[in-house]
Amino acid sequence: MNSDGTQDARGTHANPVPRPTTPPEPPATRPDLPPPPAAPPVGQSAPTGPTGPTGQSAPTGHAAGRPGRPAVPPPPGRAPGTPPPPAAAPAAAPPSAVADWLDAPRPEARPGIWRHGYRLPKGANAPERLATVTVVGMLVPLVAALVLWSLWRRGSLPYQFSVLRLFTPDDWWWGGTIASPRTMDGAEARVVYDGVFFAVLLYAMGRLGSWPDTVRHLVGRRPQPARALLAALAALVTLSFVFPDAFGVGWNALPVVDPLFSLVVLFSGGYELFASPLFTDSLYTVITLLVLWPFARLGGWLPYAKERLAARKAAAAPSAPRPVARPRSQWPALRDAGQEEAADLLTAEVAGGRMNDVDCARIDHAFATARRDAGLAAFRDTVLRQGGAAWTHPSGARDLPRRSARHDLLADQVRIGRWVAAGRSPLPYHDAGAALGPEVLGTSLLAVGPSGSGKTRTLVEPVTEALALQALTGACAVVAVSAPGARLGSDAAFDVVVRIGDPASGYDLDPYAESDDPDEAAAILAEALVGDLDAVGAQGAATALAQLLGPYRAVHGRFPTLPVLRELLEGEPTAVSALREALAGHEVMRRELEARVRQTGVPGDAGRALADRLALLDRPAFADFFGGGGAQRPFSLRSVAHHPLRVRVDLPERGHEEAGRLLTRLVLAQFHAVVRQGRRAHFACLVLDDATGAITPESVRRVQRLRSQNAGVLLTLRTIGDVPEALHGPLYGAVGCRMAFSGVTTWDGNRFAQAWGTEWVETTEVAKHTVFADQPMTRAIHALRKLVTGKAVTTDAVTVRQVERERWSASQLAHEVPPGHAVLSLTTVTGEHAPPLLVDLRG
Repeated sequence: MNSDGTQDARGTHANPVPRPTTPPEPPATRPDLPPPPAAPPVGQSAPTGPTGPTGQSAPTGHAAGRPGRPAVPPPPGRAPGTPPPPAAAPAAAPPSAVADWLDAPRPEARPGIWRHGYRLPKGANAPERLATVTVVGMLVPLVAALVLWSLWRRGSLPYQFSVLRLFTPDDWWWGGTIASPRTMDGAEARVVYDGVFFAVLLYAMGRLGSWPDTVRHLVGRRPQPARALLAALAALVTLSFVFPDAFGVGWNALPVVDPLFSLVVLFSGGYELFASPLFTDSLYTVITLLVLWPFARLGGWLPYAKERLAARKAAAAPSAPRPVARPRSQWPALRDAGQEEAADLLTAEVAGGRMNDVDCARIDHAFATARRDAGLAAFRDTVLRQGGAAWTHPSGARDLPRRSARHDLLADQVRIGRWVAAGRSPLPYHDAGAALGPEVLGTSLLAVGPSGSGKTRTLVEPVTEALALQALTGACAVVAVSAPGARLGSDAAFDVVVRIGDPASGYDLDPYAESDDPDEAAAILAEALVGDLDAVGAQGAATALAQLLGPYRAVHGRFPTLPVLRELLEGEPTAVSALREALAGHEVMRRELEARVRQTGVPGDAGRALADRLALLDRPAFADFFGGGGAQRPFSLRSVAHHPLRVRVDLPERGHEEAGRLLTRLVLAQFHAVVRQGRRAHFACLVLDDATGAITPESVRRVQRLRSQNAGVLLTLRTIGDVPEALHGPLYGAVGCRMAFSGVTTWDGNRFAQAWGTEWVETTEVAKHTVFADQPMTRAIHALRKLVTGKAVTTDAVTVRQVERERWSASQLAHEVPPGHAVLSLTTVTGEHAPPLLVDLRG
């Protein structure tokens, strides 16, 4: 980042970085001794003149004679990521504020949860209690099994031995009896028959009562070693029923061992095999292992044993040093990579208050890049040379002038509110902070809410501020398009500020996005000019523009200005003749121009519609813009794909609403064109404070592809009615995050309800039925009870069933979302989902 166009000769770099709109203060060197002086009160702007970027005077003496290191910000007066206190509050803070912020826990959490200091609510990890219906459903089959087994042992079941007599010879049984064994084979067959019935009865009742699921719920969810011990205890109890003699108990053995022995006798034809102790012991061993196998799986004995053996070997190894758990403020990742010197230097910088949260996140990002690209040696040299100021943003800024939201740059999150602990919210979301970051913005976000619902104040401004901070760390590039009359942040918070129609603007917007391909430039312009018109095809409009842009570039080496392009589209004879004469020798381009001339004025020609839309930008207020020769420096949105820039585009005000919508489509089309080219390490995001008129069929298709291009957009609308009705469904399907603010209409809420779908919920219905008595005494008692209470005698019929309901109905979104709240659903780039939940944007 140190050579991203900031140290090259003017105009020689392939993709030069635009300079900040406001002139940066001259850098000062970092004084090593003594510590830096106290910071000015938070909320005051930095003074101008010969001062450093923090408002302090440039150091003199030996400290000022050490060039090459930018000025270090003063110690932070507040914990990083928190809003500043009132202007009267002092900025002094303990030197460990940044260290405490670094060491704060950030556990893994569900999408949209503020991770800084997050703790699971009470009861989130509590095991789910078994319902009474489940316990009864488990015990009833057990009682039925005991009754059936008792009847079986007594021979009281009808047709009990019919199957046995069907599959065995008649000479095994005495004649005239049901199943009285006559031979040894009959007696052994009777034992095997009892064992088979016991196995079938056990399996059937276990499935009927969900015994395996209940046991896994009670034992399988417990941590080790409790899980293994409970499984071992259950195994011992079971073995005592299989081998009661071995445990010294007096009850009868379950029909497990005897049926297996009898089966061996029937197959071998005698008892000779049992004369061998080896065979008998092996048979007992097999039975024991078969009994223990399900309990071993339930208790996880083998994985737990491997874990314990590995821990014992690691503890017994004399040369293996025990890993020391270091706090994050001591940079343990660098130490694990062998960068002890760099880690010690950064630890001292953090402890001395010479680094803020932006510096820590920037160096952490640079370390991840260096480790990925095998550049740890260069990383070490840079850190040792520049300390906490290493890899400073090309603008020289190491923080924003002011912050209005809470940020956690290590987790790349900005807090926008608090999840409401409503009944439909999962327990981990109860009263947790609601946060957004690139992991969810990468799937794009659509927010709908009426004017005054807080879209800009509670969503757009915090997200833009967070992306600007992440741009200072080198991890993000942001383009924010402000709604007319509502600027997003101060000018000093951006590297490039383009004020269309303002003569004081320092930058101009290149309508062609610095493209050298006529077809690409024509597609961008066609999408911006007539992308919202159903009567004009996007392909035909792009072809008409390409037939003019290609010949003009072949002659002049550049694309025409918008007034010239308008004349060519209208078929101005002078302009067309001049271009035709200049094309002498360019036969291919001459044919392109002639084809355009032939199409001019014919029915269905897209040139007239393109010229009419260009007339909105060919106004005196925009005469110095779009390459019109003004004093503004040209800016191309293509720079966003190469550098972590902070760009803000202010739309024109006062009577240029249609031109503002056209410019919004132009920026959106250019953003889609530049982010899809090449591989980009940093995240790119486009924020549209008012996307009215910007949603077209082509833009919806391109939004779907941004997830794989490490980019995303944030779109806000006052109502979904600002989008053509045919695009309602595709738009909701293209974005992964959807947000409905308080005050949406039922028509808008219906679209959200359809997008969020339905879920299965359990409902309980109670119906009261009047009791009609048949006996005279009962009727008299009921009449007396009705006379006393005034109510007829009834019984309650309770029905519990699963029904499919909408997560949020259109009526609920329109009437049950309180002011200052919104319903938000999230999807991450990895596919994780957060259901639509209520968010308190004031929390």
